[in-house]
Amino acid sequence: MTPPLVAVAHGSRDPRSAATVRALVDVVRAQAPGLSVHESFLDLSAPLVTDVLRSLYADGHRTAVVVPLLLGSAFHARVDLPALIDSVTASCPGFVVRTSDVLGADPALEAVALDRLASAPHRRDTGVIVSAVGSSNASANAVVASLASRWEERLGVPVSEAFASATQPDIPAAAASLRSRGTRHLVVASWFLAPGLLPDRIAALAREADPKAFIAEPLADDPRVADVVVSRYASAVSELLRQYA
Repeated sequence: MTPPLVAVAHGSRDPRSAATVRALVDVVRAQAPGLSVHESFLDLSAPLVTDVLRSLYADGHRTAVVVPLLLGSAFHARVDLPALIDSVTASCPGFVVRTSDVLGADPALEAVALDRLASAPHRRDTGVIVSAVGSSNASANAVVASLASRWEERLGVPVSEAFASATQPDIPAAAASLRSRGTRHLVVASWFLAPGLLPDRIAALAREADPKAFIAEPLADDPRVADVVVSRYASAVSELLRQYA
């Protein structure tokens, strides 16, 4: 039996977030016909990943692949999700759940984020802020800083990372840093999968710094994001097959 794909996002009190995740999972289904694909969430939105996994087990599945819809490998990926999966397998004898790598800073996702900037007005003295959630995990934040560094070289304009929570620089600090380098206009790129409270916070702070700031849309349900989800699933299945070969 082909292992089902369980895509798991963080979850949010903002209904736009879950709706976007469901739209992305619909694209995954379209790209992988015949594969059983399920959306789920760590918290705040339904269905929870634990409920989806237990339902699959009750339906007779003895393997499943969880694909974290996360752009960084931080606390949710390293601690929360493994603990939730362990709580399921402890009560479901013989159930093997393989977790794929997070989506991360895949080149395809980077291309989507850059494409979201295509409609930004072309103005002199423009700087770009790469906005992300932020983490207490330094390596997760370093991935976003690396994106900003690559984009500065590629775009030929000043670029800074900025975070919505947990670490610095935040939007005001990033905007001040860009102004010190001659920036007068802000373009804010989104390193978020879906709209929600944190992207809204980013947008509000950016418009305080520059009322005409261009705010890019999240990565959302772009087919290239779905491609990465399917790729992560395929890699995890290959590992599963090698383990039991």
